[in-house]
Amino acid sequence: MTSNELISGISTNELVPLLDDSATLFLLDVREPDEVADWQIPGVHNIPLDSLERRVDDVPRDARVVVICAAGTRAHQGAEILARHGLASQVLEGGMGAWASTVDTVTGNFAGATVVQLRRRGKGCLSYVIGVDANCVVIDPSLDLDQYLDVARAHGWTISHVLDTHLHADHLSGARALVAATGAALWLNPSDPFTFDFEPLSDGRTIALAQGVELTVSAVSVPGHTEGSTMYQLGHAAIFTGDTLFLESVGRPDLADQAEEFAHNLFRSLHQRVLPLSDDIVVFPAHYGASVPVRAGTFVARPLGELRSVLPALALDEDDFVAWALENVKDRPPNFQHIVRINAGREELGNELDELELGPNRCAIA
Repeated sequence: MTSNELISGISTNELVPLLDDSATLFLLDVREPDEVADWQIPGVHNIPLDSLERRVDDVPRDARVVVICAAGTRAHQGAEILARHGLASQVLEGGMGAWASTVDTVTGNFAGATVVQLRRRGKGCLSYVIGVDANCVVIDPSLDLDQYLDVARAHGWTISHVLDTHLHADHLSGARALVAATGAALWLNPSDPFTFDFEPLSDGRTIALAQGVELTVSAVSVPGHTEGSTMYQLGHAAIFTGDTLFLESVGRPDLADQAEEFAHNLFRSLHQRVLPLSDDIVVFPAHYGASVPVRAGTFVARPLGELRSVLPALALDEDDFVAWALENVKDRPPNFQHIVRINAGREELGNELDELELGPNRCAIA
């Protein structure tokens, strides 16, 4: 076979369903080790491009090989090296830049409502559409509006409300754009420094999703990650915790440069607002980290009772919690100050969307 016959392309959307079959898939990342250490697709094998020729025997001949780089150029060069040795491979189209915006969905029922979780694989960002009868709300939308419009259309819903759990620092919020596209109401916590018009949330305020149905999304303020951090409770079945509680940790308190004060606030929010809830309530966070398994058709979510037993930080007293939080915060999200200014409405978004959002989220305490 010729080199061209041994090389093909694969999109990030085509790759997602293959990730659960690690026995036959070999993800070959030809970027430099520091690039891979900073941000990677789970399960990759890193062989830098300049060493691939001499390490070609490390690539299995009986696997489906997908070659990855930042944007596709180095991956194609790597595929050509493999082809010269008779190895077929697929080049990930758009590389990690395309991976950053790749989304898949999971749908399930909670408290009589349908919950659609949209997982932005490359960023570890989660957003939600919650609907019943004719209406739905969207929580933490990204700028790719079509995905929310498509979900609503597929279920016959009208988007009535758009909510953010807090002023995001790791990715650009699509809340204002989605409101402009749909005419929905924008509800936000005024304790975060937004500078545009919105409906201010007060603690405990509810959204009735269906007339005559006792199904509400309740806003509960949980300062700590930001002053205006808010979680939304769906009946007694689910809670959308934003960056307050993750499946692998809790939200970092240092992004506003008031780490000690915010760490105390975070402890109180967890112990006064979250941990008193039932063990059975399901926690839906706004992000997940590299240690959290993500599988097709399975929610990135866990019952609160399970998190109590696996997250040691939840068992610490306040002083120990604050000391742990301050000691373990590490690198901040890439471009977070610029992203915060845009999300707060203090600065307009230019042509730098792809550059701003490259890299993983770093919103949890490591």
